[in-house]
Amino acid sequence: MKLKYIAFILALFFLAGCLVPEQPIIPVKGATNKDWNSQTFWYEPWGSSGTHKGIDIFAATSTPVIAPTPMLLLYKGDFFKGGKVVVGLGPKWQMHYFAHLGSIEASTGLFATGGETLGTVGTTGNAQGKPPHLHYSILSLFPRPWRIDTSTQ
Repeated sequence: MKLKYIAFILALFFLAGCLVPEQPIIPVKGATNKDWNSQTFWYEPWGSSGTHKGIDIFAATSTPVIAPTPMLLLYKGDFFKGGKVVVGLGPKWQMHYFAHLGSIEASTGLFATGGETLGTVGTTGNAQGKPPHLHYSILSLFPRPWRIDTSTQ
């Protein structure tokens, strides 16, 4: 009986995460869809990374990077090729990854509302010597087989 109760609570928790409304905005203040090339998302080869899993949104250094949706902030700090990064868990159980930040203004473990400043555009990590930009990725924690296509990875 206790196991069924725990499974029921977990199912409700999962369902609640799927039902949270998502109204995403572009995560760089003042950016438009002209500030990135959507054709580069799965660009290959991409240096030593193999594949470029995200989009680069170009902007002036120190332009605010904002939360595109409400999210729980899970990590902030330095991370290998990403330089200064912020990672958050948003609606639909999606992880949001913000890399190459010039500065981090977010607090780990706190909830960020959509539009709240997380940091600034920069050139940290493997973006040093390149135009300032935000590398932004969204990763789903749960498989979505209906979204499978022929893209290479």
